[in-house]
Amino acid sequence: MVGGLMPIPEEASARGARPMWTGYIGVDDVDGYAARVTAAGGKISRAPEDIPGVGRFAVVGDPHGATFVLFKGMGETPADAAPGRIGWHELHAGDLETAFPFYASLFGWTKADALDMGPMGIYQIFATGGAPVGGMMTKTSDMPVPMWLYYVNVDAADAAAERIKENGGQVLMGPHEVPGGIWIVQGIDPQGAMFAIVAPKR
Repeated sequence: MVGGLMPIPEEASARGARPMWTGYIGVDDVDGYAARVTAAGGKISRAPEDIPGVGRFAVVGDPHGATFVLFKGMGETPADAAPGRIGWHELHAGDLETAFPFYASLFGWTKADALDMGPMGIYQIFATGGAPVGGMMTKTSDMPVPMWLYYVNVDAADAAAERIKENGGQVLMGPHEVPGGIWIVQGIDPQGAMFAIVAPKR
């Protein structure tokens, strides 16, 4: 198992929730971390509760409103670079300078390289205990709200971009080469959820 799909709950839809991907951060104590999120200036959207036979979770947000889920499962969580799995985690933050300390203080994430992207500002790469797994930047003006964007591993960027369009999605950017010689594409699925792909070749 690598993820799941569900309809937007009615109460969330009534508050304006739109189709989106939400990432899960593994913790050893969901209730304890939920309390730490609020103490650090974040908020709880759905209080900690159990999923019978699966684990315990809470839906939370950082101080700028980017949503994520705290999760403690009952089994092992797979993590590898196979196609179809998430290969990069990217925060379009309300403010990078305050967002990184929020996550670092909660989860022990550390800074790796920082890339100067000119008018777009600094792109801060981060690690979660080993090799870098994602990056953070202050969101650009065309990004409507602070959010996490997830990059799915694929074999080749051009072919994946064509599949996005063939299946009713829209390519927003790319294929675009990024440092390290890898290629990315950002897109929107037919229901409006933003996602991205990352590939070792074009």
